[in-house]
Amino acid sequence: MTKKDYYEILGVRKDSSKADIKKAYKKLALKYHPDRGGDAEKFKEISEAYAVLSDNTKKETYDQFGHQGFDQRYSQEDIFRNANFQDIFSEIFGNQGGFGGSIFDMFFGGSRQGHREQRGSDLQYEMEIEFEEAAFGTEKEITIPRTEACKKCDGSGSNDGEIENCEDCNGTGQVNRIHRSIFGMMQQIMVCRKCNGSGKKIINPCKECSGSGLTSNIKTIKVKIPAGVDNGNQIRLSNEGNVNEEGKHPGDLFIIVYVKPHKVFRREENDIHIETSISVIKAILGGEIKIPTLKGNTKLKIPSGTQSHTLFRLKNEGIPYVNSKEKGDQYVKVLVDVPKKINRKQKELLEKFEKESKKKFGLF
Repeated sequence: MTKKDYYEILGVRKDSSKADIKKAYKKLALKYHPDRGGDAEKFKEISEAYAVLSDNTKKETYDQFGHQGFDQRYSQEDIFRNANFQDIFSEIFGNQGGFGGSIFDMFFGGSRQGHREQRGSDLQYEMEIEFEEAAFGTEKEITIPRTEACKKCDGSGSNDGEIENCEDCNGTGQVNRIHRSIFGMMQQIMVCRKCNGSGKKIINPCKECSGSGLTSNIKTIKVKIPAGVDNGNQIRLSNEGNVNEEGKHPGDLFIIVYVKPHKVFRREENDIHIETSISVIKAILGGEIKIPTLKGNTKLKIPSGTQSHTLFRLKNEGIPYVNSKEKGDQYVKVLVDVPKKINRKQKELLEKFEKESKKKFGLF
């Protein structure tokens, strides 16, 4: 099934500002939100479009690759993760919490009344690779600093395992705040400040992590770079990010790939281009020349009468498409090298050639 264009879903142009995109989504959210009797599937569709177009990185990927390339890089959960809807829903429903839970909970099985453990934060690592490494793929070893569960207390934060329920929230991690307004009594559910939503009270804190249950660590990770990656591509490594406040549910690690330019080859999508010079005699008589490819030198046949700037195509000698057996092509632009100086004998031969040409073809 072909997915509908995100810009079309929100009714905005590609050059629309973030404010215009937010305004368009807010108008549609008022119409389709399930809490207002709207269509849940339509609401998910417009929310997905907003989650992408309101995020600079996701929007740039979508604009460059469209749905097909975008969906290969982002799962449904990735699209909604870290997207900020709360300020919009606060404007729609007010600060008293008319919209319970997060939009992530709503679409991916979280309870609207219960407490959902959030994933840890994602990490980003920028990696520079050689042109050939991008073409053929490679494996790199990187070290990243990240937050992990304390090994001494197994993330509990307790030195002896003695943990009690927080007296402010009775172990729920949430507290109810009731206040009076012109509309009557309003109830607001908030995260307990005393235990930061954990619902726990540690009696004897772990000395290694000072009771936080978390430690900073340097981890070495092997990263497989697939053949065909291009400058700016992202590689997602699941569960290699920071853990959450309870030492669980790590986020992801995103590798941003930057490809060094090559001295000879120039890349255009999955095709590569080179330029080479040939002599006037080679252009007239034809013959074979040696040219570089990604796999090494090969021979290219030059037909007689080849003109300068002629473009030759070597099929399947370009860069592979990611996760595909297909490859791009290599294009060779031939430039005829006219000598600036010639000796007397060369001049006589060329003059003779010119006379013979006039006899055969006439004057132009």
